Amino acid sequence: MSSQEDVSAGETVDGDTTLAALSHASALVASFLGPLLFLVLADDDDELVKRNAKNSLNFQIVVLVAMIVSGLLTVVLVGFLLLPLIGLIDLVLVLMATLKANEGQVYSYPYTPDIL
Repeated sequence: MSSQEDVSAGETVDGDTTLAALSHASALVASFLGPLLFLVLADDDDELVKRNAKNSLNFQIVVLVAMIVSGLLTVVLVGFLLLPLIGLIDLVLVLMATLKANEGQVYSYPYTPDIL
């Protein structure tokens, strides 16, 4: 277990809460590119921003894959139901994550693997 993983999700970590919250909120505008930008630009010692940006990026990759699968499923009409549902789930979870990160917590999205 690395030093980055010693803090459990939801625990308060020192760092820039505004940038951590923006790393989640940017996903609403720029999908996975927003969190990726915050991950690259985060200070090396700002654990809060780096961990929140990684979690947001992991979730946005999962959402992208789900949207692609749903797009393919539009052929059998199931995708038309899944696309708005995935968008709504993305919106709600990103807003929850933004609020938690603004409080200084590391938010871990449910059912999201650690890809990065």
